[in-house]
Amino acid sequence: MLAVRASEDPFVKVKKMIKDLIVKLLEEANEEATHKGWCDTDLATNEHTRKEKTEAVESLTAEIEELEASIAKGTEDITLLSQQVAELATAVKEATELREAEKEKNAETISDAQEAQTAVAQALTVLKEFYAKASKATAFAQQEPPPVFDDEPYQGMGAESGGIVGMLEVIESDFARLQAETKANEASAAKEYEQFMNDSEIDKTKKTSDIEHKEAKKQDEAHLLESKKVDLVGTQKELDAALHYFDKLKPSCVDSGVSYADRVARREAEIDSLKEALKVLNGEDLA
Repeated sequence: MLAVRASEDPFVKVKKMIKDLIVKLLEEANEEATHKGWCDTDLATNEHTRKEKTEAVESLTAEIEELEASIAKGTEDITLLSQQVAELATAVKEATELREAEKEKNAETISDAQEAQTAVAQALTVLKEFYAKASKATAFAQQEPPPVFDDEPYQGMGAESGGIVGMLEVIESDFARLQAETKANEASAAKEYEQFMNDSEIDKTKKTSDIEHKEAKKQDEAHLLESKKVDLVGTQKELDAALHYFDKLKPSCVDSGVSYADRVARREAEIDSLKEALKVLNGEDLA
């Protein structure tokens, strides 16, 4: 009788469909919960990766730009220092040529002055001897002045000898002064040249050392730059892969319109409604 009654129940198929729908909704809820957990994990991991790789790309890009700027500045400094060293070498060469020419000229002047003093001294000796002998001879040979000098007292050859000797002595003094001044100028010029050469050598040594240090730094930075560029390429690929994977996660994991909580609430409400309908069809709520 129960079998006959069940076969005669017009809601058997409907109740079975409701039960199947409830089971299906429960299975979907479980699957979505599992999928939601997987999405949450992958999205969190992907977000961390994207953030980490983005920061790494930005940091590497900044470091590369800084290295490129430093290398460019180092190249500019090396060029300037090399130019200054070359200019210093030219200045030293020119100063040396001028010093040698000046030294040669001063030596010639000093030599000429010495020779002139010797010649004048010899001339003075000869003249003084000559005038001394002439004065003695005149004193003996002529006791009275010649008639032509009646108006003036006879002075002999003293005035003439004094004028020539005095002039030669002045000339001798001039040559002596020229020699002394030239020697003083030569000593001063030699000292200045020596100081210039010492200063130039110190400056050259410092600039050369600076060039060597900057060259070494530039090489180190160039190697580091190449390494950073390789790292940037690899990190950018990793970031691109993470961004691509995020795009793949979006359709199934990123909410679009309806949130996961809303879907769960709607599904639960739908299941509750189906259960209520099933109760009604089973006659549980009928009076």
